[in-house]
Amino acid sequence: MYTVALVRGGSDFIHSISLEKWYKSAFLTKKPGFCLNFKIAQKEDLAEKPGFYPFPAAGSWQLMFKMHPCCYLVVETKRKNSGGMGMVYQRVLLKLSGEALMGSLGYGIDPVVVGSIAQEVAKVVSEGIQIAIVVGGGNIFRGVKAASAGMDRATADYVGMIATVMNAITLQDALEQAGVPTRVQSAIAMQEVAEPYIRRRAIRHLEKKRVVIFGAGSGNPFFTTDTTAALRAAEIDAEVIFKATKVDGVYDSDPHINPNARRYQTLTYAHVLNQDLRVMDSTAIALCKENNIPIMVFDLTVSGNIYRAVMGESIGTLVGGFCEVS
Repeated sequence: MYTVALVRGGSDFIHSISLEKWYKSAFLTKKPGFCLNFKIAQKEDLAEKPGFYPFPAAGSWQLMFKMHPCCYLVVETKRKNSGGMGMVYQRVLLKLSGEALMGSLGYGIDPVVVGSIAQEVAKVVSEGIQIAIVVGGGNIFRGVKAASAGMDRATADYVGMIATVMNAITLQDALEQAGVPTRVQSAIAMQEVAEPYIRRRAIRHLEKKRVVIFGAGSGNPFFTTDTTAALRAAEIDAEVIFKATKVDGVYDSDPHINPNARRYQTLTYAHVLNQDLRVMDSTAIALCKENNIPIMVFDLTVSGNIYRAVMGESIGTLVGGFCEVS
């Protein structure tokens, strides 16, 4: 028997594929809601190199491996849907920076931007997708900047955590005005304005189709909200992290400075760490790598991009354990 085991054991992936020698029969363990296709291809007919391709267009993926020196088995899967783009994920985590809520303002929160984000999230929720959000606080207060100016680092980080709760409550109001039931969970006790963070309660909210916004970071100084996003994604078993930024992916240098900067389509965790590409901080990348959580980096400033990203369009850079650098 030939057995191929997938590392990710999340809610929507096939756990293992076992094949008798020379593909005479196949036995699959899979989750409901997927259709599978098998085909035999000659090496010269393959569009890609043998390997695992997690998120091609339309929500399918391919697994190709060698059965013979010149013969490959190609396994393809695609989520069944009733039409349109189709739902690619069931549970996702969206990471929003505080600066994203600031829009073109120099400080604070732009109600127009927050309203636009809320409308896009509402559209995602209407597709039946469970979504959690981690929001930063850099539009109000940045702990690292304050610490560099002489403030105690731990104290500065706590002030930054409070800023994230302010953003979370503002976003909650915009979402509920858009008709989306929303809960804010804070890692620091603020019982008058937010629930305490309880993992099982957060998952229950998601199952009831409520949006959950995680505020106050991880509740600990010296850890960024990027690290919080990776931690919460692992805790709630999110299938992917969508990191919304002001650029359309990850570049090998700053595209605002270097007009010839190259944008990556896919990246490995190792390449991000080795090249210090600053997709997220190194602790967050290491957490995603350990738990095999892919990261999709995309441009938030383009209207409709949140919906497009969640529905499986390739609009940014995908970072994952099975990806190649391209």
